[in-house]
Amino acid sequence: MSRTTTDHDEIRRWAESKGGKPAAVESTHQGGDTGIVRLMFPDSKQSEHGALTEIGWDEFFKQFDEAELALIYDEDSMFSKLVGRDTAEKRAHGDHDAAR
Repeated sequence: MSRTTTDHDEIRRWAESKGGKPAAVESTHQGGDTGIVRLMFPDSKQSEHGALTEIGWDEFFKQFDEAELALIYDEDSMFSKLVGRDTAEKRAHGDHDAAR
C-alpha cells in the first residue's frame, strides 16, 4: 500500500532505511540552483543514478518545499515517486490518473 507524505523526517527515515540519498539532476544543478531533486539509491542495481549528483538533506528539502512536492512511497518496497502536492491531493481523492 502506498503512502503520501510531505513530512521531512518521514521521507528521510524511509529513504535512509532503503539506502537512499538526496540528489539533484546533474544537468539542472548549476550556479547555486539546486534544480530538479530526486532520491537516489546507489546500492540498487535497478536505480539509474548516473545523471544525479548527491546533495545534502537541507538543500533537498529546501527545493522540495519550494517546488511544492510530495513523496509517494511504499513502506515495504523501493517504490517512490516525487509528485506535485496538487497531484498528491487529487490522488488522495481518487483521481489515480493525476500526474505531474
